[in-house]
Amino acid sequence: MKKSHLKSPDLLPIHHKDRTITKLGYSFMWVGMVVVLATFAIGGAGVKSLSLPWVILATVIGSLAIGFFISLISDIGIEHGLSFPVYMRAPFGIIGTHIPSITRGITASMWFGVNTYFGSTAMNGILNILFGFDNWFVCFLIFAAVQLINTALGIKSIERFADLAAPIILIISLWMYVSLSDQATAAGREVWSWVESPVTGGAAFSAFLVVIFSNMGFWATLSADIPTISRFIKAPKNEKNWFKRNRASLIGNLVAMPLTQTFMIVIGAVSYIAVLNADPVVALQKAASGFILAILLLMIVLAQWSTNTAANVVPAATIFSNVGGPKFPFWAGVITAGIVGTIVQPWQLFDVIIQVLLFVGGILAAIVGILFADYYLLRKRRVNVTELYENHGQFKYMGGVNLAGFIAWIIGAVASYFVPNYGFLVGFIIGAGVYYVLAKYWWFQKYPQAEIVDPSDEKYLGISVGRDWVIEENTYETVMEEIPNNVDLY
Repeated sequence: MKKSHLKSPDLLPIHHKDRTITKLGYSFMWVGMVVVLATFAIGGAGVKSLSLPWVILATVIGSLAIGFFISLISDIGIEHGLSFPVYMRAPFGIIGTHIPSITRGITASMWFGVNTYFGSTAMNGILNILFGFDNWFVCFLIFAAVQLINTALGIKSIERFADLAAPIILIISLWMYVSLSDQATAAGREVWSWVESPVTGGAAFSAFLVVIFSNMGFWATLSADIPTISRFIKAPKNEKNWFKRNRASLIGNLVAMPLTQTFMIVIGAVSYIAVLNADPVVALQKAASGFILAILLLMIVLAQWSTNTAANVVPAATIFSNVGGPKFPFWAGVITAGIVGTIVQPWQLFDVIIQVLLFVGGILAAIVGILFADYYLLRKRRVNVTELYENHGQFKYMGGVNLAGFIAWIIGAVASYFVPNYGFLVGFIIGAGVYYVLAKYWWFQKYPQAEIVDPSDEKYLGISVGRDWVIEENTYETVMEEIPNNVDLY
């Protein structure tokens, strides 16, 4: 007898009473998550070819589009209280879930490292101003440790920090914009009309689309595993209306995120216009000094902290915990995320960040498409949740693998690779389409799914029918071992 590998306490469905993130709290989490180095980089890259108003329009379009996809996938967590790696057992199998999940976990860990490096340079700047200390790597290690401890304390600790950091971030961001704009004017560049290398016609349209899909690719990672966060969002019981049930998620994804994303893109663009560098830390160090500079850099530190805990460490730690099983708790996953985020040497990654965004966005977009097809088109939001935690249940498929999911993922990812500028859209559509056809007309014919055969709301819906999914975590699986012939049983 051994404890079931699928029933780690950190991966069980979240009950209604344990959902603590409010509408405001979720929106504040978005404020912090958006302020990252790569966001500024998109703005800086955009104004090389387009004027700032066109960059803003493309950002709004891209942010609203990805916010819509995030909201769709969020319902998995809100309706059933399930995390990303657990629900992935449905389209990929109880064993197969580990491969795409680990892909996302490593990506999240890499982003943790990149953001920690960005924040550590700002922290180093503050310490240098106040105390003459100058060692960014020591700052990196300290900053990483503080963030990991904050995450290990749980989702409520993360929300409380976001509530504290978000107003400070917004106030300092406004100050930062004014400072950078003045610096650009002093350099003889008009913020709203300056373009480094103007393009027209088809080239302008292509540049416009690159900004749109860079914004979409940027959040493709979170759109895949948003259930890991959304399962903690407060939602009304017995609410069948999708929009009312997901109200808190929609406000964060379609209001707070697009507004903050657009403003930070503007700061990155203005930073580039001012000093030809999209990194506002570099720009501000040329424009300010002393206590004022320290305050501006504090915003960068707070923002990276808020971003990493919610958008990177929580998803990565949950995924690593899922792979490790009951003996590998959430806090161990947090430490693993920190180690991976450090050994990839994130200080070497910034120069290729846009290309990485587009490439990874396409790969993960196929997973988002598969999740959408599985949850909405095939199961129609009904999920046989208890079977997700059973080693020999309906999600075991063929040796624990759903081939329909893997084939769709490979085809969608490869297709997105050949059109990187439009990777998210191509990956999503092809991933969803291929999975729907293969699952409906092939795989689920071989392996019938109870919620599809009997689409009962009362049996297979969650919070919208007032249900908290209860999984008996202290159950065990029997391990059969062959008894040697020469053993005396008596």
